[in-house]
Amino acid sequence: MGEEILINFTPMETRVAVIENGMPQEVYVERVHRRGIVGNIYQGKVVRVLPGMQAAFVDIGLERAAFIHVEEVLPQNASHEEKNNTSIAQVLREGQALLVQVTKDPIGTKGARLTTHLSLPSRYLVCMLGNSHVGVSQRIEDLEERDRLRNIVHSLIKEEDGEPAGFILRTVAEGAAEAELKADIQFLRRLWASIKEKISTAKAPSIVYEDLPLNMRALRDMAHSGLERIRIDSRETFQKAEAFVRDLVPEVTDTLEYYPGERPIFDLFNVEEEIQKALGRKVELKSGGYLIFDQTEAMTTVDVNTGAFVGHRNLEETIFKTNLEAATAIGRQLRLRNLGGIIILDFIDMEDPDHQRQVLRTLERVLERDHAKCKVMGVSDLGLVEMTRKRTRESLEQVLCDVCSECQGRGSIKTPETVCYEIFREILRQHRAYDTDSYLVLAAQPVVDYLLDDASNHVAELEAFIGKTIRFQVEPMYNAESFDVVLR
Repeated sequence: MGEEILINFTPMETRVAVIENGMPQEVYVERVHRRGIVGNIYQGKVVRVLPGMQAAFVDIGLERAAFIHVEEVLPQNASHEEKNNTSIAQVLREGQALLVQVTKDPIGTKGARLTTHLSLPSRYLVCMLGNSHVGVSQRIEDLEERDRLRNIVHSLIKEEDGEPAGFILRTVAEGAAEAELKADIQFLRRLWASIKEKISTAKAPSIVYEDLPLNMRALRDMAHSGLERIRIDSRETFQKAEAFVRDLVPEVTDTLEYYPGERPIFDLFNVEEEIQKALGRKVELKSGGYLIFDQTEAMTTVDVNTGAFVGHRNLEETIFKTNLEAATAIGRQLRLRNLGGIIILDFIDMEDPDHQRQVLRTLERVLERDHAKCKVMGVSDLGLVEMTRKRTRESLEQVLCDVCSECQGRGSIKTPETVCYEIFREILRQHRAYDTDSYLVLAAQPVVDYLLDDASNHVAELEAFIGKTIRFQVEPMYNAESFDVVLR
């Protein structure tokens, strides 16, 4: 079984799943009211220059100002010395208009990240404006093919009269004919000409170019001749996709398929079930071991445990097999959850260096299939595997979930016993400060139950100590940690 792409479209939301060997590997969700803005180009306005951070805040029309570093303002060919010795205040001033492109969506409390090094993607190429470099994706490994592609683009650039622009050949360009690359270059030139027209009349802050919606981006960036099928469950989206593919990705025209089935498209290959699992902390392994994922603002940690798996031969063999299975599962989960930034993997300690190497090799092999750029640093002195995965958009959890109103993202809440002792301390504080006949405690049901049952002796002792009666009332709207002590 090969690779498939499923596109589930509704007017409010588009979802795309990448299936490999019958298993969901990647899931992307885009909601109309909060579409990602990576790739969008804005006429922005510098609102604050921060020399101490070598950065500036730029208003691009969002509720939160976006952030740009001095490196993203200086020319791409600037020397290391120039980048180190140039102050942001020398190149930007407050109130200045600045043409910028978004490289990272706003994530959590962080604003969008920007660059002035504009790029426009097409099927086979990424056009780097104001640059003259021609590069080839590292994933095209054949040296002859790399040279062939580079030579074709160099000769096509010479034929064109447009303003200077560099190009990077994308992975899907492998095997592309000269005519296809020429069509791509002409398309990118036309697109840039239309953007420049908008820029000439745009007032800051305003958008001058918006990247394609998710369903079209999936066809542009993920579709390739090795695909078995691309199924789309909306007839209108399918018709638009047909026209788009005919112009831009003709080699996948035959794989495009309208899916009219009564069974929801994401029920095929259990995509819905896998999304629910990807929102949980725990991932079960077939061997009986399990993984624990913890996503924080600074990094993501993954803990590997043997669980119920005790193996048949010896402990070292058990640990090795669990770690091998975990490495494969981690590679898939990082893609499925779209986790990025710093990732720390805590495999079970292995004594045998050969076992360590094999587990690392397995992890690297799984990550080779990842669309996002990954870098594995090896095993640290503490036995942890440190790696990074390029993050441009929010993770699946950040798109689909909100911070828990009960625990405020801590992942735990105080026990009824802890809240009960807080209530006792508050009653004593109020007893010293005010004169009253009695107290009424308003709290959630589990807390009141604990006070009237397990803590009833302590309540009686407190009443005797302060010489006042204490009554309790359940407040259904209170969360487990909320309470009020009312003077009566």
